Amino acid sequence: MRIYLDETKEGLLIAFAAIRANKMRSVLTTLGIVIGIVSVTLMGTAIEGLSRAFNKSIAAVGADVLYVQKWPWGGGHDWWEIRNRPDLTIRHAKALERNAEIVRSISPITGTARNVTYQSKVIENVIVVGTDADFLETSNVNVWLGRFMTALEAEGGRPVCVLGSEVAEGLFPVENPIGKTVKVGNYPYRVLGVLEKQGNFLGMQSLDNRVYVPINRFFKEFQSFRRGIEIWVKSSSLEQVEETKEEIRGIMRKARRLEPKEKDDFAINQQEILVQTFNQIGGVIAAVGLFITGLSLFVGGIGIMNIMFVSVTERTKEIGIRKAIGAPKRSILLQFLLESAVICLIGGIIGLIIAFPLSLIIDQVLPTAMPLSVVGIALVISVLVGVVSGFLPAYRASRLDPVDALRYE
Repeated sequence: MRIYLDETKEGLLIAFAAIRANKMRSVLTTLGIVIGIVSVTLMGTAIEGLSRAFNKSIAAVGADVLYVQKWPWGGGHDWWEIRNRPDLTIRHAKALERNAEIVRSISPITGTARNVTYQSKVIENVIVVGTDADFLETSNVNVWLGRFMTALEAEGGRPVCVLGSEVAEGLFPVENPIGKTVKVGNYPYRVLGVLEKQGNFLGMQSLDNRVYVPINRFFKEFQSFRRGIEIWVKSSSLEQVEETKEEIRGIMRKARRLEPKEKDDFAINQQEILVQTFNQIGGVIAAVGLFITGLSLFVGGIGIMNIMFVSVTERTKEIGIRKAIGAPKRSILLQFLLESAVICLIGGIIGLIIAFPLSLIIDQVLPTAMPLSVVGIALVISVLVGVVSGFLPAYRASRLDPVDALRYE
């Protein structure tokens, strides 16, 4: 064991000495590896960041919530057939409220975009959500200030609203918004409360840039006709989600007057479908990214191999001298493998140094995250590329005949 440690130490010292002796060549050699590692790291940070943002976003609502909608999530569906389905309406939400037994809460949801103003302050393109008093329980959202609308206010379509935190901060930076009147579109609404900060969905769509109003009021003032809605249903427990799903299906089929042989003309979506779809998309993106970065690393590896062949040729006499004084083949092999690995490792470190600020810039557009696992994988890939690229030159060096090597000019 001591012999192997000594040979490794000696090989590292020789490798660093060779790199110092050929600084410019070593820098140029690492360029391909640097580009490859930057690509690998940025791809890894983007996938990790999107995955974290996605999991955080869907976890906010909870796995026990089902979404009754016209459109199913995921691909592989007949677009024209789904487009021609009749919309879901308040009548269907009422049917679920009357007949569902293993649900905790049910909320009809619809929305549009309007400007929201208070005095001279204007926030553009705020999502106006029409819903009912059960929305808080269904969506697992909490009120930060004031209160949410009551069942009486929701059913009566009172001109009241609850602000998302981003809207509240923009309109009332120093004032208490409770009791103030804001204009949603062209209509006045009295502010009842402000919701807790929810963040963004996938780091892109803000869940706080919203205003919540009674759905009956929403239809009167923001839509001249009652377009389709979606219905959020919270199961009584996580263990009963599948039972709840079947109960909803039966009630909806009856409400839609479907015959036993007819297919469902609605979708009951759940987070599991979204997770599967996201994982499939993420897998495709990762595969394409790995192919591209693999090409970069392959080109970089070829460059390392060429330079190592040149290095072996230049140091043939040195190899002959080492062999003549008793250096075994494994020592020569280890020396050049370590040199190749060290060059690639330096390239990997430089790549990480470049990738980190780039990931911060990308984070302004897409969520990114650079955990230690991504850093570790990048460094391991660097070393592996160095070992694989340097093996043939190192093997050739280890097989040189000492007499022929000493004669080499």
